[in-house]
Amino acid sequence: MALDPELLAILVCPQDRGDLIHVEGEFFYNPRLRRAYPIRNDIPVMLIDEARDVDEAEHLAIVAAHA
Repeated sequence: MALDPELLAILVCPQDRGDLIHVEGEFFYNPRLRRAYPIRNDIPVMLIDEARDVDEAEHLAIVAAHA
């Protein structure tokens, strides 16, 4: 199931309130803080404690894929 476009339009990082990169079906990514917020059962988990850190290699791959 795809996420609601209206939801995608308003989602921001809960930590810095900035825009996120949507890595379809996997997570939302904040390139400024290098944090990934998971998507579980088609629901974005936008909790700071649930986010994971992203290393340099993954960061570069995500940014390149969404440029």
